[in-house]
Amino acid sequence: MQHSIRVYGLLINADNEILISDEKQYGMQFSKFPGGGLEYGEGTIDGLKREFVEECNAEIEVVDHFYTTDFFIKSAFSDAQIISIYYTVKNIHALQLNFKNKPFDFDSEGDVLQAFRWLKVSELKVEDVTFPIDQHVVKLLKQQYGFS
Repeated sequence: MQHSIRVYGLLINADNEILISDEKQYGMQFSKFPGGGLEYGEGTIDGLKREFVEECNAEIEVVDHFYTTDFFIKSAFSDAQIISIYYTVKNIHALQLNFKNKPFDFDSEGDVLQAFRWLKVSELKVEDVTFPIDQHVVKLLKQQYGFS
């Protein structure tokens, strides 16, 4: 059994909104928190910083560890077991992204697409993200912010 280690950033702005990434890859559309797979030789924080540069063209500072997967989950894309690590993060500079108001509102066509939107933590629902680990993190976030 292979393992896939993933790192994700929970970026919450001054209006208590969290950044969501809508993506289309592998013929599938999904919504998730920004981040992705750890590369060989990378630490989790360095990997997360790289992912934010690649996905969001943004430098971040990691504030705190939020959650690490503590149950079995199989990858939606391979035979690997997924281990996801979530950190609360803050952006160092203002984000230069074209924020959307509705899911999957991509600016282009192609095999790999991505768009970003803000959702109020108080209104966030498990259905707003696609994958089971992210859905679990939504529940934890709502508890931490007193919205459960």
